[in-house]
Amino acid sequence: MSPYLTARPSEPAVSTCLANVTPYLDNDPASLPDSLDPFTITASTGFMPLHAPLTRLPPAFAAVASLVAEMPVQKLDGTPGLLATYQFGLAIDHGALPNLTPEIGKLTAPDGKLDLAKVTAIFRDFSFLASAYLLEPCYERWSLGLEGYGLGRQTLPACLAGPLVKTARILDIPAFMAYAAAYSLYNYRVEDSAIGTDKYSNLRTIRAFQHGLDPTSSEAGFVLTHVDMVKHSAGLVRGSAQLLDAIRAQDKSSVLDAFILLLDTMHVVEQSMETMWTNSKPKDYLGYRTFIFGIMNQSMFPNGVIYEGENDGRPMFVRGESGANDSMIPLLDALLQIPMPANPLTEILKDFQSYRPKPHREFLAGVRQEADWVGVREYCCKDVDVAVCYLKLLDHVRSFRWRHWMFAREYIIKRSTHPTATGGSPIIRWLRNQLFAVLDLMSTVWEGIDEAERHDVDKNVIEIMADALDQRQKLQREVERWCQERAH
Repeated sequence: MSPYLTARPSEPAVSTCLANVTPYLDNDPASLPDSLDPFTITASTGFMPLHAPLTRLPPAFAAVASLVAEMPVQKLDGTPGLLATYQFGLAIDHGALPNLTPEIGKLTAPDGKLDLAKVTAIFRDFSFLASAYLLEPCYERWSLGLEGYGLGRQTLPACLAGPLVKTARILDIPAFMAYAAAYSLYNYRVEDSAIGTDKYSNLRTIRAFQHGLDPTSSEAGFVLTHVDMVKHSAGLVRGSAQLLDAIRAQDKSSVLDAFILLLDTMHVVEQSMETMWTNSKPKDYLGYRTFIFGIMNQSMFPNGVIYEGENDGRPMFVRGESGANDSMIPLLDALLQIPMPANPLTEILKDFQSYRPKPHREFLAGVRQEADWVGVREYCCKDVDVAVCYLKLLDHVRSFRWRHWMFAREYIIKRSTHPTATGGSPIIRWLRNQLFAVLDLMSTVWEGIDEAERHDVDKNVIEIMADALDQRQKLQREVERWCQERAH
């Protein structure tokens, strides 16, 4: 049952104001061709892939399928793989994989265009192979209990670099392990198609580095909890479009209905997010985390990485896989017009935009532009009923980011002195930047409500604001303590 309503209102029609950036918003995903980017947004799939991720590669890529199956520390059948004995890099260096770059252009869909579902599956698998190759020496050091990660391999062979770069160019994303197109959202399958993604227990990973092919492992839990969260994102897409249309029409009733959909959706998203603690144990995280670091702002790759045959021989610098590249909270940032401070940490946040799938980027940009055009924040602060809904949704953004901070603290900061996150941001200070921005806006909205009207709002909002103030002080103390201990 919704915590915001005792009965669901009928959902308004999907918005038309974002039609230019989301032309398929109203389409049935089953009717859309594989020549579209798998992350094309519809009102029923949200930020999830249009169709279930491909688990089998085309026959020309049989060598890739074989190698990626032999790679993990623990293979699907439970036996040790190449990474268990640090033999993966040697296999690549000794010719285990031919250069299949020319085969990518042959991947056509029935409509004669490139089959982007197949291209994405190949990008995913080459991302896994490339990260395993580059970071295997770091994993070996970690496994042996040595201090620091040392250096990764500084050159990516052409048999890995060529296909990775070509698929990335087609998809218009950086040529390295991606959150959506590789490690998480295009890396799940279902055990029983009749159940689909409805139950977490029915989810499985397609690829893994360490023990992730075992659905009970922490690596699987880390990947699949993200999938379980994002499967609800269609509600955020619909609610955002409906809110923008309703504000444009100055229709308060429809505005409140849109907020209810957004609030209900964030409630279930956060319920799923909370299961991370049990699905993926903090003590296990640093093992598989070793393989999702990037090659930018990392001590393992002080000069980036040379991709053989690419970029005119110059090194490439790319951020690593990060849950910060998910699109749900950035969508609410854009929709609610949450102002971020002008500083280097916010520049990292902006840089992350380029690491999302192209359809996600276009949708978020469209929402941001439309929110500015209709004046979402200004409208929501004029009426106390709407302002209360606006505050409640801001509080979900706060709650989400606070839980993210707790994950970072318990999974990483307490267990590692490595100063940067997988995406290359400063692990301690970066999350505070976004969290404080939300808390500041909540305070501004609350102070803008007439004092007499504050007494009439429901008690939950008063408690929300008290908790927000307390949390700000607590976070400031924690960050200062950790920064002092780490001399950041």
